[in-house]
Amino acid sequence: MNAFFEDLKIVELASVLAGPSVGMFFAELGANVIKIENKKTGGDVTRKWKLPQEEKDKNDSAYFNCVNWGKKSLLADLSNEKDKIASLKIIAEADVLITNFKSGSAQKLGLDYDSLKAINSRLIYANLTAYGENDDTPGFDVLLQAETGFMYMNGEPNRPAVRMPVALIDLMAGHQLKEAILIALLNRKETGKGSFLSVSLAKSAIASLANQASNWLNVNHMPEKMGTQHPNIAPYGDVFQTKDGKEIILAIGTEKHFQNLCGILQILEMGKEEKFNTNAQRVKHRTELIEVLKNAFVQFNQAELLTAFKQQKVPAGIIRNMAEVFEMPIAKEMILEDEKGNKCVKSVAFDFL
Repeated sequence: MNAFFEDLKIVELASVLAGPSVGMFFAELGANVIKIENKKTGGDVTRKWKLPQEEKDKNDSAYFNCVNWGKKSLLADLSNEKDKIASLKIIAEADVLITNFKSGSAQKLGLDYDSLKAINSRLIYANLTAYGENDDTPGFDVLLQAETGFMYMNGEPNRPAVRMPVALIDLMAGHQLKEAILIALLNRKETGKGSFLSVSLAKSAIASLANQASNWLNVNHMPEKMGTQHPNIAPYGDVFQTKDGKEIILAIGTEKHFQNLCGILQILEMGKEEKFNTNAQRVKHRTELIEVLKNAFVQFNQAELLTAFKQQKVPAGIIRNMAEVFEMPIAKEMILEDEKGNKCVKSVAFDFL
């Protein structure tokens, strides 16, 4: 990995996932990231979020390690004057400060932006909140998934709401904050001045509703639970069983994809029928479409279909568990390991050539 930010000093006062994911991003790119953790609680709370098989392990949790690679950690009680002065000395030399203070907490500690820019005018102060700077409502990822519509539309029809299995709202907020910091660094290069950045989990989640939000805002289409299916495309996200009892998932995005699919499945005439020959018609007649495809898929083995799909550029794949994911060469390229043998995946997923 290129050390783009080897001259950048970042102080992280944030805990849990969103803020630390931002610190790790910059650490991967060469920045000096100092994580100041709460001495009174024994550090970041996620150090203790262990799986049952980790309970007797003296190391930190796998959860903590997923977003804290490459950092230097210090314990401090910011309500203690000595610890606070020591922390302020570090912040005075920092380029970026990442925080997730509750509303009013930073002011009480004298660690708000107005106080800190007096000792470091070039400081980029990046703060994460749940619902905004003036709202002290506690916010955790699952609550934001519920509050911003994700859980309502996630899951199978006529089944309870389902949480996404990764804290994606936290991660999306982290991405928003990374982008804001990069813009602030560009601005500081031009002006010499620092800035205050504020990102909320709520706005980050709403910004990520994408087509589901537009479907509602433009035509009052209420997104409901559809399992893996897509409201605008068919067949997309549908899973079919093959002759040998295995599964294939489809992501048919164009008319050419669909016609090639029909050719491989030997149902070309069906593909020409009016109720299936455009995406809009397929969405309208989805139930009948899926039934026809189910009957076609069971005539073939998984391997022969996947080979044919790859040859004719039909988007299809298999559903992998975590072990199978990390058998993929591309996944192996994403593994990081620290000096203690702790492993995690990279947060930087781009190549800069």
